[in-house]
Amino acid sequence: MNRIDRYILKLMLILFGFFALVLVAVYWVNRAVSLFENLIADGQTALVVLEFTLLTLPLVISVVLPVAAFAATAYGTNRLSGESELVAMQAAGLSPWRMARPVLVFGIIAAVMVAILVHALVPMARARLAEREEQIAENITAQFLKAGVFQFPASGITLFIRDITPQGELEGLFLEDARNPDSITSYSAERALIVRSDEGPKLVMISGMVQALRQTAETPRLSLTRFEDLTYDLGAIVGGSDPDDRDLRDFSTARLLSPDAELLAATGETAMRARLEAHERLAQPLLSPVAAMLGFATLLIGGFSRFGVWRQVTWAILALIFVQLLTNWTANRAGEDPALWPLLYLPSAAGALICVFLLWLAARARRPRRHGAAGAAT
Repeated sequence: MNRIDRYILKLMLILFGFFALVLVAVYWVNRAVSLFENLIADGQTALVVLEFTLLTLPLVISVVLPVAAFAATAYGTNRLSGESELVAMQAAGLSPWRMARPVLVFGIIAAVMVAILVHALVPMARARLAEREEQIAENITAQFLKAGVFQFPASGITLFIRDITPQGELEGLFLEDARNPDSITSYSAERALIVRSDEGPKLVMISGMVQALRQTAETPRLSLTRFEDLTYDLGAIVGGSDPDDRDLRDFSTARLLSPDAELLAATGETAMRARLEAHERLAQPLLSPVAAMLGFATLLIGGFSRFGVWRQVTWAILALIFVQLLTNWTANRAGEDPALWPLLYLPSAAGALICVFLLWLAARARRPRRHGAAGAAT
């Protein structure tokens, strides 16, 4: 790599860092505001909010990097053209194919960054985020265990505890479940305990009574049942997550490419769905070189104009939008039928063909015309 290549690559990397920082900050602030509202409303501390926002950062960066690569190459090429550096390179005999080499290296660097994110950091962050959400959901002691006051932990749920012993035993418990207006159930118990299980927190009531009011077509009916012990699932109240309902995005790419029985049982998905998620990760980094080359190759089309290169910039943005729309379409088609996973690589292939065509046009436009030169000599 000679001095010109290093100069262009350095310029692109500096602009890439700037645009990535700005776009990540804007995107991340929007995500952080919604997380802040939800977590603070649940009584969580600022440290928990900061932890959750940091765990969402790898996903945000992986989405923003291709756009930042496009913005860096488009702005950098426009700057080279405006300062006549691009003209000087062309006058020195550098073809569009030759000048595209450092831009392609820059796009590969961006692709490596996205690959590290989607294959390593994002799955780790999502798994940790799911674990922390489950821990916070099950930490109901600070949220609901307050003696002597009526509480409403969820819509249609009323909870009252007369007293809480130092050992954590609940005395004088009253719980009403009125989420279904046609079937209202009230639980009362002398004592109760909260037990954590693999399926989520459970409320074990001892020596109590259940009153169920059923609305029938003729007249309401009230039934009463006494019990020695009864277990009530608190997952509906605290929003506990089911360990047997995990997301495919929480697992590594290697496991998704060769899904085992444990992974399929934990997610409830098929092997084809798991492989589809893996191929989505493999295809995502390929869009970064395409976005970078689109921003460069499009601005090479056309000659010098006092009005700038706004037309080329518009065409570059339209080309990027086309690739993104194609990405969304192929993702939807593959989501409907996982056997169509090869379609996920179509947007990057189509974008690469567009870049090759644009570079060919730029090289052809600057090729000397032999017939014109011969006629002038005659």
